[in-house]
Amino acid sequence: MSVATLSPRARNDLLAAIRWITKDNPAAARALREAVAATAGRIGVHPEIGMIRPDLADPPYRFVALTGFPYVIVYNSQRVPPRILRILHGAQDIPEVLREP
Repeated sequence: MSVATLSPRARNDLLAAIRWITKDNPAAARALREAVAATAGRIGVHPEIGMIRPDLADPPYRFVALTGFPYVIVYNSQRVPPRILRILHGAQDIPEVLREP
């Protein structure tokens, strides 16, 4: 089974979220890590599951809302294995964050 890989920036996004959540709820932080891992597995097997959002990024970039959490996974569906580029909180200005170099 193929699993989507995390870019260094996505890994940093995840670690920052886990550190933030751990302050108040270590169990929720662990659950976030597990949800990202499970979603990376699903993306690896079915890279087309995410939504195409041309208003945010051109294909092959796709977006998956993380079930149970206010986070969005942004990934390149055409890489083998797929590559998770960012893990962003839904309250962030996603178009602005995606424009960052």
